[in-house]
Amino acid sequence: MITTKQLSVAYGDKTIIENLSVSIPKGKVTALIGPNGCGKSTLLKALSRINRIKAGDILLESESITSIKDKQLAQRLSLLPQTVVSPEGITVRKLVEYGRAPYVSHWGRLSTEDKLIVEQAMLETGVAELGDEKIESLSGGQRQRAWIAMILAQDTEVVMLDEPTTYLDLSHQIELMKMMRSMNEQGKTVIVVLHDLNQACRYCDHLIVLNQGQVVSQGAPQQVFTEQLLEEVFNLDAVVINDPVADTPMCIAR
Repeated sequence: MITTKQLSVAYGDKTIIENLSVSIPKGKVTALIGPNGCGKSTLLKALSRINRIKAGDILLESESITSIKDKQLAQRLSLLPQTVVSPEGITVRKLVEYGRAPYVSHWGRLSTEDKLIVEQAMLETGVAELGDEKIESLSGGQRQRAWIAMILAQDTEVVMLDEPTTYLDLSHQIELMKMMRSMNEQGKTVIVVLHDLNQACRYCDHLIVLNQGQVVSQGAPQQVFTEQLLEEVFNLDAVVINDPVADTPMCIAR
């Protein structure tokens, strides 16, 4: 679905990712995992063209993202950043309507179809009854669901989420992970940055393990999630066992 070729990304004079070549499979949920500062969020922002490429290329279905017009890219690829700020006083419905921006005419008016898509996205994320509420009045979990609804309304083939469970309690984290799986079941390719390794193993089909801007390992959780990997990449002394509920690997620190 997405391939990087000898990709390098830098912040000023500091190179974070250098000469990285990796492929992200189509129709799967892929988690980018690794220690702090390894380049996970940097890679995600480069894939969405927020971070400029220093060298190399990124291909979306064999087409360089540098050659795709902004509006067309926004119809194919969406990103929910780690930190999001909404305009003061904006309602939930208005926020979700922003997801249709890549499709509206230059007049900026939503069509009947656009409005139906917005309502459906709000229903799927459980915020339909909050449509007239202001974003700042919502709880953390409700606010995150509203942003997810906006991403759903954008209706792209690729959805990228940067640490979407940050600041959420455990029940809301699980709720969000299930919504992510639901997106995938609707045919979307999902790429997510996660810190919780056990959640990555339970809810994702494919892991890409990064360290110091390079891919250390990649593949299905059952293949790559080992005690040796945890020790070498995360400096974590842990035992890997089978999750009795999900039948996926999980780690427990010694």
